[in-house]
Amino acid sequence: MEGRKRILGWGVLALWVIVIALAAPLAGKLGDVQRDRAVDYLPASADSTQVAKITEQLPGGDSTDLVLVYHREGGLTSEDRATAAREVGQVAAEHPLTSAPQAVPSEDGTTLLYAVSSTGPGTDEAARDAFVHDVRETVSGEVGGPGALATDASEVYESLDGPLLYTTVAVVAVLLILIYRSPFLWLVPLAVAGVADYLSMAVTYALHQGFDISVSGQSTGVMTILVFGAGTDYALLLVSRYREELRRTPHPYDAMTAALRGCGPAVLASSGTVALGMLCLLAADMNSSRGMGPTAAVGVLCALVAMTTLLPALLVVLGRRVFWPLIPAYGSEPKAARRSLFAAMGSSAGRRPLAVLLTGAAALAALALGTLNLPGALKQEDSFSSTPEAVAAMKTLAAAYPQTGTQPITVVAPTAASSGVLETARSTQGVAKAERGRSGDGWTEISVTAAHPPQSPAETATIRELRSALGDGVYVGGPSAEQLDMTDTNARDRGIVVPLVIVVVLLVLIVLLRSLVAPLILVAAVVAVWGASLGIGGLAFESLFGFEGTDPGLALLSFVFLVALGVDYGIFLMHHRMREECLDGAEPGAAALTALRTTGGVIASAGLVLAATFAVLVNMPMVQLAGLGFVIAVGVLLDTFLVRTYLVTSASVLLGRKVWWPGPLADRAPARAGSGAGRAPARV
Repeated sequence: MEGRKRILGWGVLALWVIVIALAAPLAGKLGDVQRDRAVDYLPASADSTQVAKITEQLPGGDSTDLVLVYHREGGLTSEDRATAAREVGQVAAEHPLTSAPQAVPSEDGTTLLYAVSSTGPGTDEAARDAFVHDVRETVSGEVGGPGALATDASEVYESLDGPLLYTTVAVVAVLLILIYRSPFLWLVPLAVAGVADYLSMAVTYALHQGFDISVSGQSTGVMTILVFGAGTDYALLLVSRYREELRRTPHPYDAMTAALRGCGPAVLASSGTVALGMLCLLAADMNSSRGMGPTAAVGVLCALVAMTTLLPALLVVLGRRVFWPLIPAYGSEPKAARRSLFAAMGSSAGRRPLAVLLTGAAALAALALGTLNLPGALKQEDSFSSTPEAVAAMKTLAAAYPQTGTQPITVVAPTAASSGVLETARSTQGVAKAERGRSGDGWTEISVTAAHPPQSPAETATIRELRSALGDGVYVGGPSAEQLDMTDTNARDRGIVVPLVIVVVLLVLIVLLRSLVAPLILVAAVVAVWGASLGIGGLAFESLFGFEGTDPGLALLSFVFLVALGVDYGIFLMHHRMREECLDGAEPGAAALTALRTTGGVIASAGLVLAATFAVLVNMPMVQLAGLGFVIAVGVLLDTFLVRTYLVTSASVLLGRKVWWPGPLADRAPARAGSGAGRAPARV
């Protein structure tokens, strides 16, 4: 019989080989559909998005706009100016430009600016990058502007794939070796997580082909983090329960069946909650946020499938020896351990629950005050933690032309009304000049130069004034308008997505826990963690990391991730153990302490792994990713070691059976006999 059961394990492995073979062609194509153009991150309904789409359809297609910057600190020489003219002429001879570049000298004589625009690359990112690189090889000055910035950003995102994956794998491997204390066991969940990541790439590509979801470097990077972080968490819970069952059951197959029966519902519920929370991002107007929702949900669900099918099959086939040298023999007792850290934490929360609850809540509130110190909105040139050439060029321009616009504001208007629009634009306050551009397909492009530096408050006021003066049917875009639209739209998205996430998560928890009070406690706790984590970011971003600003989407994305992932651990604690203890007859206070003592080690290990995987993003050269990774990593640690251990436990002790109100556990002890006190503690 045991041999037949082992064959089932081999059958599952064979099925996974087939799945991987089918997924391979799709997974390999994901990089081909990954896009990091401005339109892939912009709000779907914004003016700047409409400008980007319309200009793609004009004669020549989308334009690649560059700024060539020649600078000498002591002042440009006549030889410098001759060199600049010769090199710019060579660029014009070798590439189809929309107009002849004209030199714009700075007042102090240190800098020459040439605006270069070409429709040759169109919307082809590879052609755009080739054009930018060719220009950089031709000229001796710095090459900046929106096109060069897009190329530098694209190269950064492309460079993330390898280092992000390798670093994540290395971090998870080290933590698993320390947790399992086995030379072999850590390889199994790590390999399964790798398979899940590969599967998620294939599924994401299929979703892109079928439903045209946006796939960006940011979303695929976060998906990889989630697969390894959440997948390893599920593996820790399953392996812990499996090891426990191996001491009670003679055969690995039966032990695994019992383990899946015991922790499977909690894993399924938690992963489903996380996925639903991520899918709430579909309500966002920001293309980048909306695209991240499905890819993040795919990552979590692929991790769930792999960890509940492939991982059990591998463990059953490998048998007890995979745990060597700490093999859990049938009938053995776990090694007696000293009083655990979590037992001590639970005891302190049980002795003074009100004091612990108030102190913890006050600490979170104090940390949340740090949000008042968050830097302002992130400018394009501050998006990199390093300084690529495009950013260096923009900084040179900002210093040499302190009161002048150095990048265009693009206006597109119906051709029939373009003359009136041009005159209105020229007379708008804050506009230095406006020139008619290309026309086609019923639209005309007008290039507007502001009288103020890019992304300054004065230029922002000019963009708003243009939109007000030009009215409906005329769209104002360009790099600065794009940043403005992203800031405005993220504020709108927060007002829609945040309440939606709270409602969805609350409903799921109410169904799972059969209570109103317990879900409210969990959601309130994770919202408090989110505020405290952003506050810590406000204290650290500028002083510790040197960030000049924060991504407008940081608050929304960090909220969705921290609420979904925080509730994930709440389900492990309250549904997987605490509710079981209460069903066995324990009082909620005692059940909370027992749940913390028995699952605290597993949850702490899972929290450390998840925090470490998101912390990998902090080392990435994009401020958006680094900020998001820092806030989520800090939030997971706060949730693991403060909220779950102290606040939720102390609130449960204080409320007693009211924590399960209005469910049946709130009124009376259940009829089931027995007590949870005799249940063996879960061990990592």
